[in-house]
Amino acid sequence: MKTIIILLSIFATSAVFAQQTQSITITSGGIDRDFFLYVPEIYDANTPAPLVFCFHGYGSSASVNLAYTGFRGIADTAGFILIHPQGTLDATNTPHWNVGWGLSTVDDVGFTQDMIDYVDANYNLNTERIYSTGMSNGGFMSYVLACELSNEIAAIASVTGSMSPPTANSCSPTHPTPVLQIHGTNDPTVPYEGAIFSENIDDVMAYWVNYNNCNPTPSQTPIPDINTGDGTTVDHFVFDGGTNGANVELFKVYNGEHDWPGAFGNYDISSNIEIWKFFSRYDINGTLSVSDNKEQVNYSLSPNPVQDILTINRSFGTTLKYEIFTLEGKKVLSGQLKGLTQKLDINALPRGAYLFVSGISSKKFMVQ
Repeated sequence: MKTIIILLSIFATSAVFAQQTQSITITSGGIDRDFFLYVPEIYDANTPAPLVFCFHGYGSSASVNLAYTGFRGIADTAGFILIHPQGTLDATNTPHWNVGWGLSTVDDVGFTQDMIDYVDANYNLNTERIYSTGMSNGGFMSYVLACELSNEIAAIASVTGSMSPPTANSCSPTHPTPVLQIHGTNDPTVPYEGAIFSENIDDVMAYWVNYNNCNPTPSQTPIPDINTGDGTTVDHFVFDGGTNGANVELFKVYNGEHDWPGAFGNYDISSNIEIWKFFSRYDINGTLSVSDNKEQVNYSLSPNPVQDILTINRSFGTTLKYEIFTLEGKKVLSGQLKGLTQKLDINALPRGAYLFVSGISSKKFMVQ
């Protein structure tokens, strides 16, 4: 019931984004294929924009995935174009992505290339900053793209997905590829330890650590357990030192199940925020320089937890937009940061956890 309530809450706020969300149909592989395209208000035709794909899970849909993943609010501050594609029906009449499970022969890699070509023809696309993420089967699809469409994909992130054995056995990327994985240790659908249709998550990490030439011994950072009621905790593992800065990272959700953290399941991290923070560091050539990555904002929030006045301290005073979201993705406050120090009255916010987002940077805070 909790998941249903959260999804209803997200759908209720989706009208805010309706004018910028387009339903597109193109012909790919000889059949009609559909996707949702979201272009943020801050899109500037004179500035090349990054592109993020977010693929839904097996049996799900683009519209459901669009609602709970919460990327549109981040796109509004970071300026990337967002695509939520719709999978075709497999042999069991279930929406899916063809990741080598033998359930269909549809060319979803070709479909992805055709969507890239559509955006490139109609918008000013930064072709060096194309990223893929997804939930479950959509995470599997992101690994397929890292292996089979490597010339287009700068970095990927998988939430509750893995590599299928056929993908792992035939993977042939053309450049070091930054990889982020978010996975629960108690996932009953895509087990952390692997299954006949999925590789062990640690083995997947090891593959990309080896390919990217990362340090095989990761750093391990416990994430603050700000929501003790969800029954889960998170450690963040970073395999650094990869060629061209291409790191491999893992958010390991202990006791986590088949969830999208931040929307349902674990509430100590927000998958959408962590994914964009990861993506925003890279283009297809590797790590972006600080001058290239103008979306990075360094700041601190205090006190945290807070009761009435939240103070934002920054390292520079450039005017920037900020937004505050609930963990369900509802925007509750927005404005501009001006100067090095700014105080916000948050008395009107109910008690709970919130995300403060400016550029691609985000911080979580608690209202008591």
